[in-house]
Amino acid sequence: MIAHLFPGQGAQFPGMGADVYKHSFSAKSKFEKANDILGFRLSEIMFKGSVEELKQTRVTQPAIFIHSVALAMFLADSMKPEMMAGHSLGEFSALVASKSLTLDAGLRLVKLRAEAMQRACENTNGTMAAVLKLDDATVEQVCKDVDGIVVPANYNSPGQLVISGERAAVETAAELLKEAGGRAVVLKVAGAFHSKLMNKAYNELSTAIDAVEFAEPFCPIYQNGTAQATQNPEELKKNLKEHMVSPVYWTKTIANMIQDGADEFVEIGPGKVLQGLVKKIAPEVGITSLDSVPKEED
Repeated sequence: MIAHLFPGQGAQFPGMGADVYKHSFSAKSKFEKANDILGFRLSEIMFKGSVEELKQTRVTQPAIFIHSVALAMFLADSMKPEMMAGHSLGEFSALVASKSLTLDAGLRLVKLRAEAMQRACENTNGTMAAVLKLDDATVEQVCKDVDGIVVPANYNSPGQLVISGERAAVETAAELLKEAGGRAVVLKVAGAFHSKLMNKAYNELSTAIDAVEFAEPFCPIYQNGTAQATQNPEELKKNLKEHMVSPVYWTKTIANMIQDGADEFVEIGPGKVLQGLVKKIAPEVGITSLDSVPKEED
């Protein structure tokens, strides 16, 4: 059984999507639609922009989204999956690729999400830290013991967890985690994603999601906040709203997909971040990354 995975923020790189745009007319039209809806030339920043330009949340999120979705739609006839999941932002890509959301609706939600999160980042002093070589329970307990807001945000793979919250609290937790025998590195990110510091962004996005119609996807979607599969439009909508301020249970998601029969994973979109995580979670399954269309397409 084939499962498609879609990357989230952090997978971007200069030049991303240029090959997809060049070799597929259908993909090109989707990039142009993104330019129109966003009100700026996203494709130019993707193809020719700097690392710093691509790191802006308002650019990063729609860039990764449109790269992933354009490629998934191009491959729809030849590579139809039996289940899907997306890491954080990637959940929006999965919903569009599975036809639960239209491309227009997905683009507009991702635009609002990115802008709302960037505002939240600018108005709060938050950050995130990657924690390695410790079990989840130890990291969770340290976060509880620290004054201020600091929470587990991304359960990426065994021994790899990202924490998020107020800068001072994250830095304190990072030091305590090092003392506990782990490695902890404060990340150069714009803010504290998947924490209460995103509450205002959560409120904005929730209102927008409520106004959008979700259809039943053609395959089950495993959502970040539950790690469970659903094709129920109302469940998809409810869980999508919550994911702004709840953790990404990626390790459980992949384990549940395998338990339900997935034995071949395909990462669709920029980078190979998810390929690396799947190899750590379940080295016995197949995983490939696909960020371009076949060169024969004209």
